Amino acid sequence: MWSGPRNLSTAMMYAFGNRADFAIWDEPFYAPYLAVTGADHPMRDAIIAAHETDPASVARRCLDSIPAQKPHFYMKHMPHHMIDGFPLDWARDCVNIHLIRHPARVIASYGAKMDHMSLEDIGFPQQTALYEKLGGIVIDSADIRADPEGMLRKLCDAIGLAFDPAMLHWPAGPRAEDGIWASHWYNAVHQSTGFAGAEGRLPELDATQEKMRHLAMPHYEKLAKIKL
Repeated sequence: MWSGPRNLSTAMMYAFGNRADFAIWDEPFYAPYLAVTGADHPMRDAIIAAHETDPASVARRCLDSIPAQKPHFYMKHMPHHMIDGFPLDWARDCVNIHLIRHPARVIASYGAKMDHMSLEDIGFPQQTALYEKLGGIVIDSADIRADPEGMLRKLCDAIGLAFDPAMLHWPAGPRAEDGIWASHWYNAVHQSTGFAGAEGRLPELDATQEKMRHLAMPHYEKLAKIKL
């Protein structure tokens, strides 16, 4: 599952992780991304200390045996973590799903957690490039929130997987599989037990954020045209 930040990606990870037949993995290339780029993110040093930083080692694990010997493996990835030189061939042997969200919502939510952002920080150009390389299925977080069961049934059908009602609800609180960064980013999803309802009006943006939205929209609209 490829998704930019401040999307529905953690809730989707919890949904699939609540199935008995799935193991899950939370942003395995985050620590390599931080180690190589020097990006100034919250908990940067702790993330690098706690997680594997060698991208080649992470890539090998992506195609290794599935944890707990489960039949399926849900990997939550972010396109902007896959910087030039990081292995990507492993993804060609996976089912690739691209989770998208309207840029205005991403920008407003990311801005509430980070003082500075660029278009590359929120991953829209990288997600378009990944889709062009890997293909796959596109699904919009707004559609999932508006009709969780209907959209998850469509998604499962599209990837040849039986729908499981366990995907609609999960226990509140953190999961053992969370990355160490969860304490900063996952406050809302840790309080949830299922998907939130449909989103309201788009948030208002300041002038700088509006310029970024304008740059991100073509990437979002390109993928939105082919979404489930």
